[in-house]
Amino acid sequence: MEFDHAGVATDDLDGLADVYDGLLDAPVVHEERFEDLRVAFLDVGGGYLELLEPLPDAEGALPRYLDREGPGIHHLAFRTGDVAAALDLARDLDLDIIDEEPRPGAWGHDVAFLHPDSTGGVLVEFVEH
Repeated sequence: MEFDHAGVATDDLDGLADVYDGLLDAPVVHEERFEDLRVAFLDVGGGYLELLEPLPDAEGALPRYLDREGPGIHHLAFRTGDVAAALDLARDLDLDIIDEEPRPGAWGHDVAFLHPDSTGGVLVEFVEH
């Protein structure tokens, strides 16, 4: 597996995208609405920043996260050719799994998450490319 992206929770996707573009010359290379989120991927060379902003009146994990933690790093994602195999590896290591099976994620990729209680407080995502 290789690093794919860091997910950043924000309540101002456009403003934060401008900050990182100006600071790192990191343009938005993909943007979409996914479930109850606006999502933008910024190319930082060797990986991406994924900015996550809840849509107005959205309910779910990200709005709760922002209410509890505020803006900031939400998760780290690792690229794999086989999310199901990555989940099997996590099970073999007795890690706590959030998604028992891969599910559709942003940018058309299959994804699965591991619980931060078993990964040093970090929400870990597997992303299949």
